[in-house]
Amino acid sequence: MFRVIGALFSGLFIGLAARFLYPADVPMGLGMTILLGVGGSLLADLAVNRGARSYSRPGCLASLVGAVALIFIGRHLGWH
Repeated sequence: MFRVIGALFSGLFIGLAARFLYPADVPMGLGMTILLGVGGSLLADLAVNRGARSYSRPGCLASLVGAVALIFIGRHLGWH
């Protein structure tokens, strides 16, 4: 249970930081910001571990880069 709560809080902070660092306006609510941060962490973990079942964490910076990459991909696929 504490891992889920920790993932939500870290997703919130990573999502807020990614929205702050992205050069354009990113209109989304709090729930989408949390999902963006958690998705960025998962994307970074997938890129670092390349699908291997490892439990090492890629780090906060890699999660932030993953979240910014998700914003970039979403913007270019037509998401506003």
